[in-house]
Amino acid sequence: MLEVIILSVIAGVIGMGLGSFITALFGSSSDKMISIFLSLAGGVMLSIVFLDLLPEAIEHSNIIITVLSTIAGVFMVMFLNNLLDRISKSGKLHGSFAEFFHEGEMISNKRVMLKSGLIMLFAIALHNIPEGLAMGAASHVDNNLGLTIALLIGLHNIPEGMAISAPLIAGGISKVKTVMLVMLAGATTLLGAVAGIILGDISDYAVSIAFSMAGGAMLYIVFSEILPHCIVTSKDRLPTFFVLIGVVTGMIFSGLI
Repeated sequence: MLEVIILSVIAGVIGMGLGSFITALFGSSSDKMISIFLSLAGGVMLSIVFLDLLPEAIEHSNIIITVLSTIAGVFMVMFLNNLLDRISKSGKLHGSFAEFFHEGEMISNKRVMLKSGLIMLFAIALHNIPEGLAMGAASHVDNNLGLTIALLIGLHNIPEGMAISAPLIAGGISKVKTVMLVMLAGATTLLGAVAGIILGDISDYAVSIAFSMAGGAMLYIVFSEILPHCIVTSKDRLPTFFVLIGVVTGMIFSGLI
């Protein structure tokens, strides 16, 4: 239990905090750099899902439970995102292709940057819960697997911390407060880790469901949140290339640990 808590703190709080600190220390990165880092993060997350989570889920139950639980994880995050849209009254992300490819020109004023940063902060805090769920369930099954997933998620959280911090600082929040807020958002990983431990104590089927739901949630985040944002900020094919590099990076880490 203590080891899982430590791993979730390192991956969530320290990982995102490090990314925020980098942005606060060296200034906001360019849109293209943020796109590259987030693409790498998305690729790492995909490697976690397909190399670790889903194979473990199938091993602990069967393909039917894995597929259904993965779909449930997707719908869970979809529901949370729709709820967040209603609360923030943000509505659709883009009303046209012109808006989609020129979003950077639309969010130049300080007030909008602050609102965008706060929405991103809350969204990432919610998204960190399934990541913690994966760590908790994995640590219950195998300490090495838990360590691998924790390190990969921590690596993934660094560019997310950078991406969240940029609009918050541009919106007028002090650098110290920004780092603290981002670390607080990363702390929700601990909630998911505790839930993963609890599910792991129930049965192998519960472990499989935890892995699958976490995997489904991560897939939705990559394809619905990370990659579209990268396309908006980069406006070229670089995100695709760096997603592949992220996948290979995740494969290497999984093989070494």
